[in-house]
Amino acid sequence: MVTRTREGQLVETFVTLADTLVVGYDVVDLLQTLVDTCATLFEASAVGIILSAGNENDLEVVASTNERSRLIEILQLRADNGPCVECFTTGKPVAIPDLDVLAPAWPRFRAGALELGFKSMHSVPLRLRATTIGSLNLFWDRLGGLGTEDLRTVQALADTATIGILQERAIREGDVARAQLQHALSSRVLIEQAKGVVAFTHIVDMDGAFAILRQYARNNGRPLVEVAEQVVKRALTL
Repeated sequence: MVTRTREGQLVETFVTLADTLVVGYDVVDLLQTLVDTCATLFEASAVGIILSAGNENDLEVVASTNERSRLIEILQLRADNGPCVECFTTGKPVAIPDLDVLAPAWPRFRAGALELGFKSMHSVPLRLRATTIGSLNLFWDRLGGLGTEDLRTVQALADTATIGILQERAIREGDVARAQLQHALSSRVLIEQAKGVVAFTHIVDMDGAFAILRQYARNNGRPLVEVAEQVVKRALTL
């Protein structure tokens, strides 16, 4: 449950997500804020987001708290099935409190998740009314998952973030919405490339490289993708 000790952080997160409803926000930073916050608030071992640029064949991983969440989501996208894909396709939450027992419909996902140390997961749709653009996926190294109240809170966070991506005008003007989503996908590619550069120069793993990128962006008040682009172009050395 969301306790009083977390209420302040939860309110702050909703305010942060709502602030993106103005011109000038970066969708990648928005989604990274969402996964980071969910990992903290709900004590998840890993959190990731898959997003569509317009159809089911364009699903991509656009935000993740670490390599574990990115890898398990990539596995599902390559297999074209799994609870995260199912959540996007149906627009409904998918809960698996025991991955070892309750994930027989997705054998490749089950095997990959268990190998990565995950024991439970919960996926909620990024949706606005009848429009679903992706899924927010939480993984734990323990059995269980989200309770009823926490599920409502996660869905509310996901809904608020979705509004930041697809505002009413963007929904009516499909080209605008698709362009915004495509930007998110392209930005993620840049971030992955920058992680590789930082991992090589600092001799750290990909999680460590991402932490360095993210910390620099936060400390300097710059969009994550802007920092990543400069690192890839060798215009910035961290």
